Amino acid sequence: MNEETHHRIQQPPQRDAAVVACALCGTSADSETTPPTWICSVENGRHQYFCEECGRTHIRAIESRLDFAWW
Repeated sequence: MNEETHHRIQQPPQRDAAVVACALCGTSADSETTPPTWICSVENGRHQYFCEECGRTHIRAIESRLDFAWW
């Protein structure tokens, strides 16, 4: 079994802007990377980021996988 195995390499999601902003309140992060205390939710293939305060407020809806429109 000397066959080579080819693994698919996933590219990280591309962002439109250089600064990450909260999808609810618009708070922007200080850097291009998302702070570790922020929450990322994927809806319809789109990544949405929520700041620590908004994440704590809506954690039950996020964990229940409710769509963003229901919050």
